[in-house]
Amino acid sequence: MNATLDSRALAASDAVLADQLAGLRALAPATLLPRTLIGVGLADAYAAIESPIGPLFVAFNGLGVAAVEQAPDGASFERTHVERFGRPAYRVTALPARLAGAIGRRLAGDRRVRIALDLRGRTQFERDVWTKALEIPRGEVRPYGWIAAEIGRPKAVRAVGTALGHNPVPLIVPCHRVVRSDGLIGNYSLGGPHNKRAILSAEGLDPDRLEALARAGIRLIGSDTTRGYCLPSCHAAQRITDRHRVTFRSTAAGHQAGYRACRLCRPGSAVAAA
Repeated sequence: MNATLDSRALAASDAVLADQLAGLRALAPATLLPRTLIGVGLADAYAAIESPIGPLFVAFNGLGVAAVEQAPDGASFERTHVERFGRPAYRVTALPARLAGAIGRRLAGDRRVRIALDLRGRTQFERDVWTKALEIPRGEVRPYGWIAAEIGRPKAVRAVGTALGHNPVPLIVPCHRVVRSDGLIGNYSLGGPHNKRAILSAEGLDPDRLEALARAGIRLIGSDTTRGYCLPSCHAAQRITDRHRVTFRSTAAGHQAGYRACRLCRPGSAVAAA
């Protein structure tokens, strides 16, 4: 009898406890799952930013910035994002203040600012190319061959172009500052050559002048006072007055005239001998 009474008392106690726990039950907020997935990189958040070519969408997660893209609207961006990365993107009202500030400083030309990037699945070669592109100053350009030579892969010029075309975070990694090896502006993954020219113009460069020099076979600008030569967009070259400006078709021609390569833009093997 006592065992029976004890069992009934225990069952009643369990029922009371269950009722008390039910009173404490609360639904998790709808944002909990997306925030958790974003934090571990299984989803991305995204927001729009302004740029010289209009609004762009920036996707990010707990590992870093994952994508910078143009799209007609958020729904289009979300569809293409899933196709590219295999994970969803959730729109937020704005980028986190610290990230927005860092991106703003990077676009303004501060190469020292650090922005974490989510580059999962990318090859070491691609990472090397993109890291080198980060060294190009605002308002300057370098040819594909310059990057190939700088990363120790001088014969991989075509592969450098392919890697830049696959850059998932354009503007943050400034692939718009890399031009064709013949000096022409070339294509651009973020909307094509028109956008590339617009961004370079916004940075203070004159794409038409650069291409005019390239078509004339002028690959290097020298100074008859410093006896040094630079790539045409180098800030040192832009300070040379007409009176003291000399031009070369190749590094070999510059050396033959007794000039030395600029230590800032390092023309090196980026300009083939004529």
